[in-house]
Amino acid sequence: MAKQMTGNYLLQHYLTSGAVRNPDAAAIVCRGARLTYGQLERSSDRMARLLWEEGVRPGDRIGIFLPKSVETLVAVFGILKTGAVYVPLDPKSPAQRAAYIIRDCGIRVLLTASRQKTVLAQILCEDAPLRLCLFMDSAASLELPEGRSVRVLDWPEAQASVKDGCPDLPTINTDLAYILYTSGSTGRPKGVMLSHLNAMTFVDWAATYFQVRPEDRLSNHAPLHFDLSVFDLFASLKAGASVFPVPEAVTLFPVQAAQFIQDHRLTVWYSVPSALIQLLQHGDLGRFDLAGLRAVLFAGEVFPVKYLRTLAAALPRAGLYNLYGPTETNVCTVHPVGEIPETQTTPIPIGKACANTDVFAVNENDEPIREGEAGDLFVRGSTVMKGYWGHPDLTAAALVRRPATGGGSEIAYRTGDRVTINEKGEYLFLGRRDHMIKSRGFRIELGEIEAVLVNHPRVHEAAVVAIPDEAVGNRIRAVIVPSPSATLTRAEIETHCAQKLPHYMIPEIIDFCDALPRTSTGKTDKKVLAGEAV
Repeated sequence: MAKQMTGNYLLQHYLTSGAVRNPDAAAIVCRGARLTYGQLERSSDRMARLLWEEGVRPGDRIGIFLPKSVETLVAVFGILKTGAVYVPLDPKSPAQRAAYIIRDCGIRVLLTASRQKTVLAQILCEDAPLRLCLFMDSAASLELPEGRSVRVLDWPEAQASVKDGCPDLPTINTDLAYILYTSGSTGRPKGVMLSHLNAMTFVDWAATYFQVRPEDRLSNHAPLHFDLSVFDLFASLKAGASVFPVPEAVTLFPVQAAQFIQDHRLTVWYSVPSALIQLLQHGDLGRFDLAGLRAVLFAGEVFPVKYLRTLAAALPRAGLYNLYGPTETNVCTVHPVGEIPETQTTPIPIGKACANTDVFAVNENDEPIREGEAGDLFVRGSTVMKGYWGHPDLTAAALVRRPATGGGSEIAYRTGDRVTINEKGEYLFLGRRDHMIKSRGFRIELGEIEAVLVNHPRVHEAAVVAIPDEAVGNRIRAVIVPSPSATLTRAEIETHCAQKLPHYMIPEIIDFCDALPRTSTGKTDKKVLAGEAV
């Protein structure tokens, strides 16, 4: 069956183009398994054909509930080739949360693995509307609640009887490609709808900016439900490179992660700063040859400069890059990390806008901010999401009309982030608008307090949260992880803060712990910290 390769280019065509250029090159290597571009193209074609025969049609939302494997990529591209939308679920997600996403998104087909059987049985008890579970490894049986009827298929067996070729569909680049669920302010996760065009605007820029080449070997540290994975999977295939998903077990142990980088001769690494800090502090990097790393990218949270400076020294051959962008916009700014002065304690900039993206910030009077002034950040362009699945109210609040250059208006995404701008025209992240609080009448950026705390030589990590209080508005709580073998007291922290912060920003509650709680994407879970304090 003929494949669409010109005109309306889509995400799956990165793979198809790679299979035409170099079908025997490795596309993905994971857990000892390997698929070439040609094999991945054929397997995903058969997956698309099977899904089509099972009734999947363009626009359907198809769940992926898999640990990292070569089959994960088969699932992604098989779904895209039907014109459907892939919805990745955290494989470690509690059954109740996974069931909510399945119900909210109307997922009727789920691609999964045998190790998920126990939680799947619980999900089906939560009134999830599933009608087909396709096991990507084996285990074509599932214990069903009484009264439930769900078709179960075994992919290794089913694909043998599927014809070659996939449906040739009239999908266009503004159609949805995937939906990523993020934490919502209501306590319910919300689905960010992203089109082929949204993703490809970012991927095309990133592959060019970072000069991804066929000989590159990219890590995939982020889970599929985290937007960092978009670069790992699609930029690698656009360039004809290889991607190496980092198994979940490896991500938990820094020494194993360093061994992984060395053994697979990785050239590009992308993760959250906390993962790099763990690698730096506990990965025993001196034992390993990491000279092949030419680019280290990080995003998702602020990277304390005392660790970033040390990382730069440990990886002198690698370019370091700070990427910024909410899930709703993919990456929208970038900052190449240069030399960091020993005297610098403030975070590095989030940088300038990526190609084909515009970022701007306005002050309280809705005027463009000037150097040193704080304001709210907006993003416009073809990377910006289509909206939140099933929530037109949230979409209307986030996607707002702004004056356009040359007259008229156009849609921009209100990020909720506060920034300032330096003399070079680079944006600096100040914190979330919802992390900007008032206490005793003073307006306070919690991120500024965190930056001061982490700069203490014996503080490993720190997080700051606001505790509502009727008397003063909010009280400030700091949760601190001391550096290994270090001891700290409340008095020492208070003295340190008093030297750098006004009195009203010094935390009233100071707690110490062995480790900060993390979300499934590796970020600090501040909702848990705030909940623990209530």
